[in-house]
Amino acid sequence: MTTYTYSGEDKEGKKVENTVEADDRFGVYAIARTQGHTVSSIKEASKFGIEKFLNIEKLNYILSRVKADELIMVTRNLGSMLKAGLTVTRALSVIERQSTNPRLKGVMKRLVEKINQGESFFDSLKEFPEVFSDLYIAMVRAGEESGKLSESLQTLAIQMERSNNLAKKVKGAMIYPSIVIVIMVIIAILMMIYVMPSITGIFENMDQELPATTTFLINASNFMVAHTLVVILGMIGVVAGFMYSLKTKWGKIATSWLIVRLPVIGTLAKETNSARTARTLSSLLDSGVDVIQSIKITEEVIQNVFYKDILGEAARRVEKGTALSETFIERKDLYPILVGEMILVGEETGQISGMLGELAIFYETEVERKTKDLSTIIEPLLMVVIGGGVGFFAMALIAPIYSISDGLK
Repeated sequence: MTTYTYSGEDKEGKKVENTVEADDRFGVYAIARTQGHTVSSIKEASKFGIEKFLNIEKLNYILSRVKADELIMVTRNLGSMLKAGLTVTRALSVIERQSTNPRLKGVMKRLVEKINQGESFFDSLKEFPEVFSDLYIAMVRAGEESGKLSESLQTLAIQMERSNNLAKKVKGAMIYPSIVIVIMVIIAILMMIYVMPSITGIFENMDQELPATTTFLINASNFMVAHTLVVILGMIGVVAGFMYSLKTKWGKIATSWLIVRLPVIGTLAKETNSARTARTLSSLLDSGVDVIQSIKITEEVIQNVFYKDILGEAARRVEKGTALSETFIERKDLYPILVGEMILVGEETGQISGMLGELAIFYETEVERKTKDLSTIIEPLLMVVIGGGVGFFAMALIAPIYSISDGLK
């Protein structure tokens, strides 16, 4: 006889976990049926091993995370299953069994437990803010209260997918130049440490004044050779400090101000924020969330500090009775004039969510087109930067040779 532990549900839908002895896994199913239990998972209880000392399941849960693509798929499948007539708990249990992600399995299991205890679906989601955003919870709540949860989940899945694709395209456009710059820096450091000493040693032994660029390279090379570890740790510290500063209040303000004012990148950033604003507002309003709450949730979704301020101001003004379009029309320095005009048309026709949806599609298409063209623009700029770096090294090394030749003549 072997000892097995099985997890499942009883007749009332409550989670159960029992340890039984059986000849094989089929025997476990037979025992569970006699007790009125349905089995979702079976594992053999080990007598020895690391499982006795460590909770592997809990460790896997802590180390894993739910990716955006996984959450999109879960949301779409959940909406489809609810539309097919399954209950929320049944649909969540199906997703739990199908998932291979320990964190996602744990989240689904906990959601089923909380719903079986009498909590609403959207209240249960609040326990996992690292997985479900305010936007997600608000749209689920609107779907539950209106009786159209499956439709709200399908709309949410579309919104998340398009926002995620937009973010991927923008990040993808930045990968190429980032890799090139990092490789340039690494090559420059290696040259200064291993190549420059053998070349500059010739110039140092000559009794002749060297150009300023050559002197700078020699001094920098000598310092890097003598303090290689300090230089490497210093560069790591600078990168880590820079990344940390981006998360601070002033770092976010500086980054938000700079990005929208850069040539080419600034226009792309404005259109990206416009698309995200329109898409989020459209999805929330279409799901039945009220205008003020929709604006406040959109404010949380947007990352740029200055766009957050605009949305916060829009929420305050709408509460006082001002039209939503007025704020966007006044802030055409950040939102293109088309945004305010389309919202105004939506307000006049009573189709504001539809107009915002069309606006989102327009700017998402624009961003997709411009990210494709971005590599064409960046490549020649990178060539200029690389050429400038190579030219600086070349001139710093060639200039002394010309000086020596003139001295010999």
